[in-house]
Amino acid sequence: MIGAVVPAHDEEALIGRALRALIDAAAHPDLQGEEVRILVVLDACRDRTADVVRSLGVQGLAIEARNVGFARAAGAQALIEQGARWLAFTDADSVVAPNWFSRQLAFRTEAVCGVVEVDDWTRFTAEERTAYEVGYTDAEDHRHIHGANLGVSVSAYQQAGGFAQLCSHEDVDFVERLHALGMCIAWTNTVRVVTSARQDGRAPDGFAAHMGRLRA
Repeated sequence: MIGAVVPAHDEEALIGRALRALIDAAAHPDLQGEEVRILVVLDACRDRTADVVRSLGVQGLAIEARNVGFARAAGAQALIEQGARWLAFTDADSVVAPNWFSRQLAFRTEAVCGVVEVDDWTRFTAEERTAYEVGYTDAEDHRHIHGANLGVSVSAYQQAGGFAQLCSHEDVDFVERLHALGMCIAWTNTVRVVTSARQDGRAPDGFAAHMGRLRA
């Protein structure tokens, strides 16, 4: 079984499209019918996020941490206990590609780090967009790490100790531990996710903060 973890804090506006994309990817023929379980970790949600999750028939796990590292770890542990062999992580403001799960598994590595595309540049100037693109490598063998586009075998996840309880950069910390252990990691742009261009993100120094710095 493949497990997908989506941390969410007050994401009623965007979680629906994220989950519909995951549901579509879970039905990709290259998975040959292997079960995919999607789990949304509802971290201190005060809006209708949980209602949207339930309406789509997706599992929800309520916590009160306000900490994305804790949320990813809680979701991973729940799916491991349900029998997952592979864990895939994305975010509530992101839309995975239809072959997202199948491409991760196709590499037969211990972890996969994919790339992200920004969904809407209309609130940015041409110069700001260029500054982003100059600093981003959308190619094979990149070295970007995104919690919105990360996959790992359960064995490697457990050996590395899982996600630390960090409010930001929990993804970087985790992948650095995988690397230090000598795990085989695929750095690929064929595993793709489209993510929002918002600047009011949930992690204090996450991708949204990076987008905000472009405006500064």
